Amino acid sequence: MSAVAVALWAIALLLIHVPGLVAAVIAVSLVAAALLIAARRRRAGLAVLVLLCGAGLAATVGAAQPARDGLAAQDGHIIAALVEVSSSASLGSDGRLWFDAQTIAIGPPGHPVRIAGQVRVGIAPIDGADLGVVLQVTGQGKRTAPGERAALVLFGSRAEVAQPASGIFAVAATTRAEFIERASGLPEPGAGLLPGLAVGDTRAVSEDVSAAMLASGLSHLTAVSGANCAIVVAAVFWLVSLLGGGRGLRIALSLLALGAFVVLVTPEPSVIRASVMAALAMLTLLLGRPSAGLAMLSLAVCGLLIVDPWLAATPGFALSAAATAALLVLSRPLLRGLGRWMPVPLALALSVPLAAQLVCGPIVALFSETQSVIGVVANLLAAPAAPIATVIGLLACLTSPVPALADLLAAAAWLPAAWIQTTATVLAALPGATAAVPAGPAAACVVAVLSAAVTLVLVRPRSRRLRLAAAAVVVIALAASIARMLLSGPLASMTTPAAWSIAACDIGQGDAVLVRSGEQTALVDAGPDPDALARCLAQTGTDRIDLLVLTHFDLDHVGAATSLAGRVGTVLHGPVAEPADQRILDELAAGGATLQRGAVGTGGTLGSAEWRVVWPPLDSAAFPSGNDASIVVDIADGGVPRMLMLGDLSAAPQRQLLASGRVRGEYAVVKVAHHDSRDQEPALYAQIAAPAALISVGAKNDYGHPREEALALLEAAGSRALRTDRRGLVLLGEAEGRLVVWTERQE
Repeated sequence: MSAVAVALWAIALLLIHVPGLVAAVIAVSLVAAALLIAARRRRAGLAVLVLLCGAGLAATVGAAQPARDGLAAQDGHIIAALVEVSSSASLGSDGRLWFDAQTIAIGPPGHPVRIAGQVRVGIAPIDGADLGVVLQVTGQGKRTAPGERAALVLFGSRAEVAQPASGIFAVAATTRAEFIERASGLPEPGAGLLPGLAVGDTRAVSEDVSAAMLASGLSHLTAVSGANCAIVVAAVFWLVSLLGGGRGLRIALSLLALGAFVVLVTPEPSVIRASVMAALAMLTLLLGRPSAGLAMLSLAVCGLLIVDPWLAATPGFALSAAATAALLVLSRPLLRGLGRWMPVPLALALSVPLAAQLVCGPIVALFSETQSVIGVVANLLAAPAAPIATVIGLLACLTSPVPALADLLAAAAWLPAAWIQTTATVLAALPGATAAVPAGPAAACVVAVLSAAVTLVLVRPRSRRLRLAAAAVVVIALAASIARMLLSGPLASMTTPAAWSIAACDIGQGDAVLVRSGEQTALVDAGPDPDALARCLAQTGTDRIDLLVLTHFDLDHVGAATSLAGRVGTVLHGPVAEPADQRILDELAAGGATLQRGAVGTGGTLGSAEWRVVWPPLDSAAFPSGNDASIVVDIADGGVPRMLMLGDLSAAPQRQLLASGRVRGEYAVVKVAHHDSRDQEPALYAQIAAPAALISVGAKNDYGHPREEALALLEAAGSRALRTDRRGLVLLGEAEGRLVVWTERQE
C-alpha cells in the first residue's frame, strides 16, 4: 500500500505542474488497467490499483482546470471578487491579513462572473474574517506558479463583510474570539502564544517569537498540527479510561472530540489533513495494532490526494505524512536503541521527536534555508508543557460562557505557554542553534544522509561496516557543527579583520550597513532577518548600536529592527506612514532608545566622525514616505572613509538631491540605492565618483537586482561594485590614507 501512495504522489506532482497531460494519463491508465484485468496475471492487483487511482486523480485535476484558468486570466488586473473564507487568517510580515478563500464571483469591478476556485487573499486587517464569512474584496490579482493550490493571489485594497458566518461556524468564531481576547490580557511571555497552542490562531504571535519558534523546531506547536490533534485525542481517551469507559467508548468519544476540535480551530485543509493523520496514528496505537498503521496512513494519503491533488506540492502535507510515518515505523527502533544508553522513560520521551526530526529534516531542506540543530532538545523540554497548554487552553476556550472559570483556566494554561516561549527564545539565541543551508535537492540529500547515519548509529544494524560508516558521518557532522558554533559565537569576531570602519552585512535581499568610529557604532537599516543580522553583529564584534538609522520602513530595511531592542542608544528614522511603523519605534523606545526624526539639516557625531542628513526635506509633499523619502546620510572623518548612503531613492529624488548642491566633494564609498535597481540617475553617481560601491542584495532574488544597466552605470562612474550576494560580508577601512577592502568571499 505504501508503494501505491508513493506512486500516486508522483502522479499528482506531475499533473498539477503539467495539467495538459490529464487526458493522456486518464486514457493510458484506464486502458492499461483494463489490459491487466483481462490478462488475469497474478500480482497485478497493485498495478491496477495505482492506475485506477491515477485516473481518478487526473479526473480531479481536469475538472478543476477550467476554473483555475479563469482565475489565472485575472493576472495583473484590478478585480472585484465575492469570496468565502475557507481558512483561518494570519497576519503577514507585510501587515496584511492573509487567508485562503473560495471564489463565488470574480471579474472587473461591476462585471463579475461566477467562478468557483481557490484563491489566496491579503487584505488590511478587519474584524470578522472568519471561516464561512463572505467578503467583497477589490484589489489586484496575480497568478501563481504551476502546482500551487491557489490559482490566484488577490492583493486587496478594500474589503467588507458581505455575509457573516452562520451556524456552527459562527458559534466557533465567537468562542475563539472570546478566548483570544481573554488570553491577550495575560502577561508576556506566553500571552500571544497561548491562542496558537490551544486553537491555532497565530495573529498575536510576534515576528520575533515566531522566528524563535521556527529556529528551535517548535513552530509546529503554534499552528494546529498532528501533535495538537493527537493531544486532544489522547486527553479524551485517558479521561474516559479514568472514568471507567470501555475501549470502544474511549475511541468513539476521542474521535468525536477530535471532530469538535477541528470545527473550533477551522476545518481548513491543513487541519483536516493533520486530524486524519493524528486519528490514524492514535487509532492504530490505541487498538494495539501499530503494524497496521503504515497501511492506514498510505490509504489516507491516497484518499486525500485524489480529493485534493495540490496537497502533493504542499510542504505541510509532506511533513505531516512523514512525521506520522516516523511515529509508526521509526520511533520504536529508536526507543530500543536509546534505551541501551539511558533510562527508558527518557528514551521514550526522546524517541518520538527524534524520529520526526530525522524523517522531516530532508523535506524541510527542500524549501527552507534554515535547519534547527537544537530541535530535539527543544521538543524534549517543551514536551511536558505542550499538552497541558493545549488541553487547559482548549477548556478555557470552551468554558467562555462561565467567565470566572474561563479566566482561571486561561491563567493555568498561561504558565506552560510561557515555559514553551521561554524555551524557544533561549535556545534559539544559542550560537549554532540553526544551520544555514541553501534550500534544494542537494541540501535535502545531505540532510538525508546525515539522518540515515544517525538512525543507523542508534538502531545498531548487524553489519559492522555499516555501523562504522554511519559513525564516521556522525562524527564529521558533529565536528563541523561544533566548529561552526564556535566561529559563529565566541570566536566569530576572530574570523574578520579588526581594522574596519564600514561593514556591509550579508543579510540577503535588504540593507544593513555598520559604521564604526572610535568606540561608537552606527547601523544604517537592519535588514529583514534577525538571525542574519545577529550573525553580522557577531562577526564584527558589535554588541551595542549607538545610532540606528531606519532610512524608511520597508520590511527589507526594518524587519530585524525590533530584535535590537535594549541595545540601541538613538534611533534616527524616516517618515512614519503606517501604524506598523510606529509599533517598531515604540518597541525600540521601550528598550531605552531615544527617537529622532531624520530630515535635511539633522546631523551629529559618531565617535570622531561627523554625519549629516542630506535627504529628505522635512515634510516633503512630493516625497511624503517610502523609498523616495529614504534618509540619505553623508558621514566622514574619525577613521571613516567618506561615504554616502542612498537608501532606496529612485532616479527622480536622486536628481533633486544632486540639484540641491548637498552632494559635493570627493567620496570614497557609496551605498548604491535600492539594491542597484535600474531606476538610477547616472549624473549623481558621476558626481560621487566613489572608488567603492556597496550593493546589498540577496542571491538569486526575484527582482533581478543588481541590474546590468545599473552595474554599467557604476563602471562608467569609476566605481567598483562590491556585492554582498557574491562577496558576503564586505569590510572597508583606511590605512595610510588609502581605502582598504576585505571581503568574506572572492567573487
